[in-house]
Amino acid sequence: MTPSRSRGWAVLRNLAVPALALAVVATVPFSSPDSAESGQAADAWTPMSPVSVTYEQASYGTGARTAKGNLLGFNDFHGAVDPPTGSGGLVNGTPAGGVEYLTTWIKRLRTEAKAERRESITVGAGDLVGATPLVSAAFHDEPSIELLNNAGLQISSVGNHEFDEGTTELQRLQRGGCHPVDGCQDGDGFKGAKFNYLAANVVRKNSGLPLLLPVDIRLVDGVPVGFVGMTLKGTPSIVNPAGITSVEFRDEIETANKWGGLLRLAGVKSLVLLIHEGGAQSAPPTPQPVDGCANFAGPITNIVAGLRPEFGIVVSGHTHRFYSCQLPNSSGAPTVVTSAGSNGVLVTDIDFTLDKRSGRFAEIAARNVIVENGVRNPDGSWQTDVTGAFVRNPALVDASAKTIADKYRTAVAPIANRLVGKITADITNAANAAGESALGDVIADAQLAYTTSAGAQIALMNPGGIRAPLTYANSPGGEAPGDVTYGECFTVQPFNNLVVTQTLTGAQIKEVLEQQFVGFGGQTVQRILQPSVGFTYSYNSTAAAGSKVSNIALNGTPIDPAATYRVTTNDFLANGGDGFTRLTAGTDRTTAPGFDIDALVAYLGGGTPVAPGPQNRITKTA
Repeated sequence: MTPSRSRGWAVLRNLAVPALALAVVATVPFSSPDSAESGQAADAWTPMSPVSVTYEQASYGTGARTAKGNLLGFNDFHGAVDPPTGSGGLVNGTPAGGVEYLTTWIKRLRTEAKAERRESITVGAGDLVGATPLVSAAFHDEPSIELLNNAGLQISSVGNHEFDEGTTELQRLQRGGCHPVDGCQDGDGFKGAKFNYLAANVVRKNSGLPLLLPVDIRLVDGVPVGFVGMTLKGTPSIVNPAGITSVEFRDEIETANKWGGLLRLAGVKSLVLLIHEGGAQSAPPTPQPVDGCANFAGPITNIVAGLRPEFGIVVSGHTHRFYSCQLPNSSGAPTVVTSAGSNGVLVTDIDFTLDKRSGRFAEIAARNVIVENGVRNPDGSWQTDVTGAFVRNPALVDASAKTIADKYRTAVAPIANRLVGKITADITNAANAAGESALGDVIADAQLAYTTSAGAQIALMNPGGIRAPLTYANSPGGEAPGDVTYGECFTVQPFNNLVVTQTLTGAQIKEVLEQQFVGFGGQTVQRILQPSVGFTYSYNSTAAAGSKVSNIALNGTPIDPAATYRVTTNDFLANGGDGFTRLTAGTDRTTAPGFDIDALVAYLGGGTPVAPGPQNRITKTA
């Protein structure tokens, strides 16, 4: 590339995004993409191995000039300042995750790419913040942003959890500035994300323009690579509606292809989609391979099937699963699709080659690298301490990340390490066959007890709001086994939802329970609400939508459709979150003091150690 052309691309990178944003119209017509532009895969690949694709292109062959690049991708970080505990901190038996270790592995992989003369770009696929532990959430996730800046993140899509505190707060995380209520609590200001958050399908209702940048362009040895970023269209159903009233979330395929078309018109022929939507492998085998694509399914499959063929790479998220796949795009050619679990337990290492003459992808290969944080025994197993917790390897700690993390750990310690109660055993958020978890029972009981003064008779908890188990042996502050700290409770319920009680008829309660299942009342995902003590029901999963639930009872007495009952939920559910729009029909709403975590803290501190919930309140008949 000549110097003048290189300077031209530098200008394009700086000016293309705002120019495109100003030019976008809600209905930009584009011709159908030419399937010949991306070619077909030449190499064989099996779902049990890391994905590798070679494209057949007329100008790619012996003596062709190429550019070598690398992407390091991760998703659903969720402010994992510390290594996650329980099963969430294991990758097929290997202890993994936590930002000090994630940073180490990113730097290692970046160094490897440089040794291969590959230009490396670090990317994310959303939910980097939100649903975070107290050490990040207490400071409105400024620690997570600072730590991701330190790790060298360059571009990320938004995810649904980026909207947990609303659109204005998301813009502050991008641009910087002190929190409007709590200020800059660490005393040294907040400069915002150094990386670009992309939100192509999140548009302002008053203008139709994206809330944040929709695209980014990076040069790889002189060849432009375009990035489009977005969250799932279904975000409004899984975040608090109050924070997103000024925006709408548009279709993923239409949005990706529109912006991909604009980039193509600008001469960018190799595209990467960063998207907070995904899929999952399934058995057999068990466990699924870290680099595999075994029996893969999920919403991302249909999204990829509708993409322009210029999208050679899709870095995905949301499902908290790991995979590396090749899935057919709209031309039938393969697109490489990856995901790296959650909480920084994996980094996806994607090598690619670009044909300099055509500007298109020539080769792509991806693998998932485990962010190991443990110490191996001579026999290959992992060292544990006397409580059974994994021993962390100090040699794998990144010093710069530790300095930042320790600053916030010290600041939050007096709050996080406060003892609030005791448990008798592990209380897990793993659901049984009926969809009921021991921790779900406990949280529902806690909210019922917390709102008796409001006349509550029933409490219901959404399973997605239960982010981690309570582990008997966990001792983040050096407390005895069975002791529970405020920080542990916050890790379980990190959203600071309000606790509301409202009046519903028995018939309305029946409709709420029916809305747990796909096909009724607009529900698109099955979500089993966790019930409080005394409230029981049965369901038949094979019955028609709207007729699945039966035998609804309170303390053994059948629910009267015409009678009224006082029902407690968090305000996320009460406002129609997770698709439970029937809950918005409640009347006589009252709001308890404090937040949902305060209900759990009060319940655990009731004087008697709390046992796991019985998981016997929901009966699945078929």
